[in-house]
Amino acid sequence: MTDVTQIQNDHIRVGVSPLGAETQYLRDDQNRDWLWHGDPTWWAGRSPILFPIVGAAPDGQISIGAFTAPMNQHGFARRSKFALIAASETHCTHQLTDSADTRANYPFEFALRLTHQLDGPTLSVTAEVENHSNRAMPFGFGFHPAFAWPLPGANGTHEVQLDNQGEPALYRINADGLLVDAPLPSPFRDGRLTLDPAQYADDAMLFPAGAGTGLTLSAAGASLRFQWQNLPNFALWQKPGAPYICLEPWHGTAAIAGQGSAMIDRPDTITLDAGQSARFAYTVTITGK
Repeated sequence: MTDVTQIQNDHIRVGVSPLGAETQYLRDDQNRDWLWHGDPTWWAGRSPILFPIVGAAPDGQISIGAFTAPMNQHGFARRSKFALIAASETHCTHQLTDSADTRANYPFEFALRLTHQLDGPTLSVTAEVENHSNRAMPFGFGFHPAFAWPLPGANGTHEVQLDNQGEPALYRINADGLLVDAPLPSPFRDGRLTLDPAQYADDAMLFPAGAGTGLTLSAAGASLRFQWQNLPNFALWQKPGAPYICLEPWHGTAAIAGQGSAMIDRPDTITLDAGQSARFAYTVTITGK
């Protein structure tokens, strides 16, 4: 943790690791942790960045035209070292660029920048993807932050309330981590869902469409506002019974079971033309007694 970059203001402190540009902690002015602390007994992740795919690939392989290569679940960014390229008391920016190692599995020149910015009790995390290649670049991108469950100072059951009051269809993944293309009834009612560890006995709950762009996670005594931009897919996940809940907005999902390894066939894959860029973001605002 010695090379973690800390940013802070009067309301919150945030630490960001160069490994994966991953948020390491989100603490309030009472030094309470709102982000999951990464106990490997349950799950060592805290807030990984998903790039250049979200979810699994068939047989751990992707293909782009005639090019085929291994690709781990959620891509390689979360296991890559980012360079710190800018920092102040309340913001920091880390960058990952292509290398011989990344091009062996993903044959493009790119830059991926992650900026953490504080404004009062709000943390904003912004990602920019740039295509530095001379051809179109397909990719998926996602955020995977895990928040403490229960929230600091909270009592009783926890609920998610979607801003759009929607009831998005539920999808699941199979034993290989691939998307089962069969919608299930929504667990939301008027946008509200009471969290229960039993919901994750079959892994994550995926909502490829209809979850909107924001929600409130709350219980008696504490709440957080979570909003996202340019990320049409959403998932909720925990290891059943673990003391965290992941709120995951994505642009792209796991490959559909039975549809092959082509990147362009993955749901909601983005294709950036040469020299173009794309931007994604989320904000989290904490409120507690």
